[in-house]
Amino acid sequence: MDASGRPSTQPALLRLFTDSDFRRRAVRYLLRRPAPLPSEDRRVLEQVIFKFYESLPDITNVLFVGVSWYTRHYERCFFPGRTFWTVDISPSARKHGARRHVTAPVQDLAAHFSPGQFDLVLLNGVYGHGLNEKEDCERGFGACYDVLREGGHFLLGWNDVAAHRGAPLGALASLARFKPFVCPVLGVEAYLTDTPSRHIFQFYTKPESGRSP
Repeated sequence: MDASGRPSTQPALLRLFTDSDFRRRAVRYLLRRPAPLPSEDRRVLEQVIFKFYESLPDITNVLFVGVSWYTRHYERCFFPGRTFWTVDISPSARKHGARRHVTAPVQDLAAHFSPGQFDLVLLNGVYGHGLNEKEDCERGFGACYDVLREGGHFLLGWNDVAAHRGAPLGALASLARFKPFVCPVLGVEAYLTDTPSRHIFQFYTKPESGRSP
């Protein structure tokens, strides 16, 4: 892993000889066992946030946007018994997706899912990593809003560093449609992790009819 908290770009073959942690995770990956990233933001996501959502009985349909090798176990380990979908713009990401997977940009969710289909939409590591321009952000967050049911939960995870900031979040009308939500297990609406990438988790819900954010 590099200083930003993201996976290292060092060639995999070289890392097999120099990085014992990488070797351990590579073996687990080949055996189709969970191979989580050893970072604080992943610990918070997997051991705190996921467990909170798991505890909510009305979270039965989940959409996770943006997948990679270190998210391949999410359906099996964290959302068993739920209807769990994954979406990624890259065709090569399909092998890391859930049993129910769609290859598409987040802006095009409406072409694949029904309005209000999901109880929980998780968008982590996408904003600022491809979802950057204002128009794309408006469409992407708007699409998440449309496929989320009223009262459903939306999680936005992003890196608060200059290299990975997309269009200013405060200027996005699509994001303003959501209602900020205080996550009970963290006690805040936005949680800044202790990471070089300054990864932030922001919590929202979709307002019910007749109620403004």
